[in-house]
Amino acid sequence: MREWNFSLRGMGDRQLLAAAAMACDAQDWQLCINTSERTRGEIDVAQRYPTPYKEEIAERARELGLDAPYVMGLIRQETRFMASLRSYVGASGLMQLMPATAKWTAKKYGVAYTPDMITDPSTNLKLGTGYLRHVLDAFEGSQAMAAAAYNAGPGRPRRWREGPVIDTAAWAENIPFPETRDYVKKVLSNATIYAAVLNGEQPVLRTRLGRVIGPRDANAPSPEKDLP
Repeated sequence: MREWNFSLRGMGDRQLLAAAAMACDAQDWQLCINTSERTRGEIDVAQRYPTPYKEEIAERARELGLDAPYVMGLIRQETRFMASLRSYVGASGLMQLMPATAKWTAKKYGVAYTPDMITDPSTNLKLGTGYLRHVLDAFEGSQAMAAAAYNAGPGRPRRWREGPVIDTAAWAENIPFPETRDYVKKVLSNATIYAAVLNGEQPVLRTRLGRVIGPRDANAPSPEKDLP
């Protein structure tokens, strides 16, 4: 990685795009994306927003009633589609699942879980999208709050939504954790671009933000209390 980054020093856009293409061909999606993002004048959207696992993600999204571009946007932010990554806190795999979260989700879906399963891309994707479905349901389908919960745990956005009803963009800007605030903005912007790449939609962020966020409606179904 150090050698790669050193080699990029002084490169112009055409050279950076060529280097990114090498990384893409090698299926090193992290280098592919990160290198392509260095360009300024020439932009290759296919390099910056690649679509590995596209068929699996689309199939799983259909099964669970999820938005495939949202799933792609979240994975791009979590791991750059690098299924072997492991975080310093112990989250693993394509969708960066903690062992306890993977175990909880496997139980919900009747999957016989063993710890080694978390590193298998297909299983990680199955459990990660399953967990994401539960998180979205817990926050009435709000993609902004679900992204915050995926990053910081569901307890925090439950607290952050208390108070006055405000515009979703303002709510996101006031998330007190810088990492989570940046994460939410990037997941939603990623999803907006993936909707254009995959479905030809106009890239409009507002449709993903929704209008407002405030305290949970008292008539809404109670969220799962054990959601990790």
